Amino acid sequence: EPKKKKPKKQIPDDNKVVAAASGSGFFVSNTGHIVTNHHVVNGADELIVVFANGEQFEAGIIGSDPDSDLAVLGLINNNVMPTPPNTPLGDSSEVKPGQMAIAIGSPFGQDFTITSGIISAIGRTIKSGNSQFSIPRVIQTDAPINPGNSGGPLLNKNGDVIGVNTQIISESGSSSGVGFAVPINTAKRVIPELITNGVYHYAWLGIRGTNMTPAIAKEFELPRSTKGTLVLDVGGPAELAGIRGSELIQDPSGQESIIGGDIIIGIDDVTINSIEDLLTYLADHKRPGDISFVHLLRSDYSKKTLKVTLQKRPAP
Repeated sequence: EPKKKKPKKQIPDDNKVVAAASGSGFFVSNTGHIVTNHHVVNGADELIVVFANGEQFEAGIIGSDPDSDLAVLGLINNNVMPTPPNTPLGDSSEVKPGQMAIAIGSPFGQDFTITSGIISAIGRTIKSGNSQFSIPRVIQTDAPINPGNSGGPLLNKNGDVIGVNTQIISESGSSSGVGFAVPINTAKRVIPELITNGVYHYAWLGIRGTNMTPAIAKEFELPRSTKGTLVLDVGGPAELAGIRGSELIQDPSGQESIIGGDIIIGIDDVTINSIEDLLTYLADHKRPGDISFVHLLRSDYSKKTLKVTLQKRPAP
C-alpha cells in the first residue's frame, strides 16, 4: 500500500501555527561557518543548529546563492562553543562513477544518519529548484538521500567532502536511488564570496539553447555529427553582440520545424559540444564584465566570431 507523505511538524506558538523543517550542513572552516542548501534556510524566521552531542545554537545566514542552491550560516553565539573541526574538502573533478559515496544527514528527522552507495554518474545538469538557471557538473549517487539530507555532505571513502546533497528524483518523496549533489568544486568557488559579500554573481551570456542532435542537424542540412549549442532565444549580452536565436514554425499539417538560429561551437579557446559545456565554462572561468569571443556556425553555413561583454545574471 502506498505510504502517505507525513505533514510538516506543527509547533503551537502564541496561538499561531508555525511550520518547522529540517536540513543538514557541515563546517567548512574553524571560524564556525556552516554550509547547507539555500532551499533549507530560505524564508526561515529562525535557524537552530543542533550538534551531535545535543547542544543547540542559534544561527544566522551569512550569504545565500539560489543558483547553486548553497548557503553559509554563522553561529550567533559561537564564542561559547568549542572550535569546530575543519572539514576536509575533496576535489570533485576527480570523482568517477562506481566510487564509494557516503551521505550524512537527517533524513525524515532521524538526526546524524549515515548512508552509503556509489557514484552513479557525473556531469549531470539539473535545474535549481530556486532559480531559472541550471547547475552544471552535478554528481548523481544511489546513496539513500531523503528529505532532511539536503545540505549535508557527500563524502568519498577517505572522508573528504565531494558534494553537497541537494535533490532527489522520486515519485513517492523518498529515496529511489537517484540523488544529486552540488560538486564541492562549485562550493569552493561560491562559498568564499558568500562569506565575504553575502552573494555570488555569475557571468550571463543571455541565451536559451539546446544540444544539437542528428534530427536538428538534418533540418539544417548539416552533417549528423555536428555538435554544439543551438541558440533558441537571446537577450542581454548575446542580443547586443548580434547572436541570433531560432524560430519554431508550423506547417499546415501541424508539423513543427526549427528555422535559423546560430549554433555555438566554441567560446574563447574552448570547444563547445553541448549546452553543458557552455554552462560549465561560464560558471568556472568567467565573471560579470569579462569579455568572451563566441564562435558560431550560422544558418547560411558561414562561421563567425562575435565579441560579447558578459553581464551579471538578472534577478528572478
